[in-house]
Amino acid sequence: MSKQEKKDQTQELIKETAKNLFFVQGKFNATTQEIADEAGVNRTLINYYFRSRDNLIQIIFDEAHRVEKKKSEIIMNSDLPFKEKIAKFIDGSLSTSLQYPYLETYIVSQINKGSCHKKDVEENELKKLYQDIEREMELGNIEKMKPVQFLINMISLLVFPSAVRPLFLENLMIGNKEFDKIISERKDIILNMLFKN
Repeated sequence: MSKQEKKDQTQELIKETAKNLFFVQGKFNATTQEIADEAGVNRTLINYYFRSRDNLIQIIFDEAHRVEKKKSEIIMNSDLPFKEKIAKFIDGSLSTSLQYPYLETYIVSQINKGSCHKKDVEENELKKLYQDIEREMELGNIEKMKPVQFLINMISLLVFPSAVRPLFLENLMIGNKEFDKIISERKDIILNMLFKN
């Protein structure tokens, strides 16, 4: 193995470990030392490759965010019937929630800190989406409302349970496995709430 390959592997290992600590286990306060210990590498390597803990976290967050954005774009730009598009989008979002249970919580914490405001949607994409929603309302498939309300409903139903996961776990007195099962069962529930038929 070349020196470069070894370097790439080590960087990847550090990133995956940090992703796991943050977005899977919800350990947002994990220190550079804890990340290094979990990855089985020397702490100085993290600073060498990523300059700082915050920089590493920004990199893994951006990567997770990019993957999400790409998935959403593929769905929204596809020629599928509208309800199928939304079903696929819901599917993708719920899969991510199961893969990274604390990603939404992390995003909320970053927004509250004043960072992490990212504009994801182009204006023309949003206009087209609103037109599609209005057409579905005319066809009687969706309850009549402002298209923005439909979007807010959908995103809230998808994101809120994961964003406040720790709160639900404690107050509903359920474990992680049971909560994951609840999340995985949400697709049809959400679709039935959004669509009349």
